[in-house]
Amino acid sequence: MSDFNDFNNPQVARLPRHLKQFIVEQHYEKYTPIDQAVWRYVMRQNYSYLKDVAFYPYIKGLQRAGLSIERIPDLQIMNDSLGQIGWGAVTVDGFIPPAAFMEYQAYRVLVIAADIRQLNHIEYTPAPDIIHESAGHAPIIADTDYNNYLSYFGSIGAKAMFSSKDFELYEAIRHLSILKEASDASQEEIAKAEKQLKNISEDMGEPSEMALLSRLHWWTVEYGLIGTLENPKIYGAGLLSSIGESYTCMQPDVKKLWYNLDTINYAYDITQNQPQLFVTPTFQNLIDVLEAFANTMAFRKGGAESIVKAIECKNPATAVYSSGLQVSGVFTDMGIDPADQLTFIRTTGATALAFDYAELEGHGKAYHQEGFSSPVGRLKDNQAPLEDFSDEDLAAAGIVPFREANLRFESGIEVKGTVKYVLRRAGKVLLIGFEACQVTDHLGNILFRPEWGMYDMAVGEKIVSVFNGAADKDKFETITHVSDKLTQKVTYTDKTRRLHELYQQVRNCRENQEGYAELPLVWEKLKADYRTDWLLPMEILEILHFMKINPELEKEIRIYLELRAASEPEYAKLINDGFHVIENPVTQLMNE
Repeated sequence: MSDFNDFNNPQVARLPRHLKQFIVEQHYEKYTPIDQAVWRYVMRQNYSYLKDVAFYPYIKGLQRAGLSIERIPDLQIMNDSLGQIGWGAVTVDGFIPPAAFMEYQAYRVLVIAADIRQLNHIEYTPAPDIIHESAGHAPIIADTDYNNYLSYFGSIGAKAMFSSKDFELYEAIRHLSILKEASDASQEEIAKAEKQLKNISEDMGEPSEMALLSRLHWWTVEYGLIGTLENPKIYGAGLLSSIGESYTCMQPDVKKLWYNLDTINYAYDITQNQPQLFVTPTFQNLIDVLEAFANTMAFRKGGAESIVKAIECKNPATAVYSSGLQVSGVFTDMGIDPADQLTFIRTTGATALAFDYAELEGHGKAYHQEGFSSPVGRLKDNQAPLEDFSDEDLAAAGIVPFREANLRFESGIEVKGTVKYVLRRAGKVLLIGFEACQVTDHLGNILFRPEWGMYDMAVGEKIVSVFNGAADKDKFETITHVSDKLTQKVTYTDKTRRLHELYQQVRNCRENQEGYAELPLVWEKLKADYRTDWLLPMEILEILHFMKINPELEKEIRIYLELRAASEPEYAKLINDGFHVIENPVTQLMNE
């Protein structure tokens, strides 16, 4: 990406290529005057309400993150501010895969959906949007304990193993969220997508590591509370950015439970308000719970159980031998002995070998394009693992370049061939290359034939770690799945564009403190052509009230909005909350 914009932010600049592929331009000029009014309304409500229920740093954190209540954030301004606390931000197209999202966190970069919710989803949007991502996630980043948790979670989450079902679920969630935000989606389309998501959700089987980690992420980063069960404060971004749920979550009918490792047993539904929330006494407790879960994961446990997870994943994963050799590819088979110890592993298709996350020269996907298989374990009648053999030990075992060797493993696997090379790294034997090689198992089944070419045998007594994705992701390339379903961009009718002009006119009036005489004309056009709109009348009312002008018009608009709140329940809270902020100006809250 030669035209990649790093915003002069060091965290963004160091993103690897496989993460850059998700980044899209913000295109600030595409935000409409209605979009700006939606941002302003939500942020004013957040200021008004969250000062009492949000975890302390939220209000001041907004400013530290480069956010304003008046306008949608500009990514350059955000990056200038976040850079001062060691973070950055980029814009993406809607939901991205969980593993990529986690990895961005590990790099201390916030992922922000470029789109903003429509006015009819102002309280809550099923899709990621710039309100949720920036107003929800960014302000709390200023808290050191929390941002350490976030980046550590990212580094753990990036290694979590998927199941193949997780990929289906991700696509179904993304598809539904796009439809729900699309202005032209029919109820039939949405119902079909909801049914598809429900069917996949109900057929997930045993949850994968990523599914369980996603629950921990949801109940902390998105929907977390901190403090006591009786008087918790909000720190989760999903709550901080939802003017509806940030209020309802504090009601007694939403159960408050202590956050601990048992929380992984609670699934969640992104389309519904949550029936219970979890309270942590401290951010350190979040790290403690994460650490306890990480100890159960394949990247720390290794062994046969972890290779099973890699095979079920059906996508590239990495197995790490005890020598340090990293094998990256799609795992399809393995051997185990009667004690459930691994005897060999196999990948199918393009595979790469690496050490310390750097691909070994000559061992990329082009060379191992047909797959890779190798024994795991010790040589028979040897006290030391093969990876620890000195040159003298190798010679004693008959492993000498250009001589024929016959290696027998404790598992019964036998490797016969002419030694071509021995590769070491950091004092460990990683690979031994053979020509004219035949490999058989304990039953005499042939695992490798001489006519197949060079046999590169991995060396290692055990598989000590298995994790999602490739070891050297940039060399492996395109491992991370990019969805081909893009969010739908709204096209506006001439009538809607005229409404945009009215919103802009009112905004100019407020910001420039002039043109008040035009407000009655704007009001007349609204009454004549845009009877369903409630937000622009609220903005006009605010100006009239604040400037103490045209009390007759102020009274007329207030009565109109009061009647709508009384007769249309879906607008009642939005309108009444708008009245509250007019009576209690945000400028007072900002100085508290």
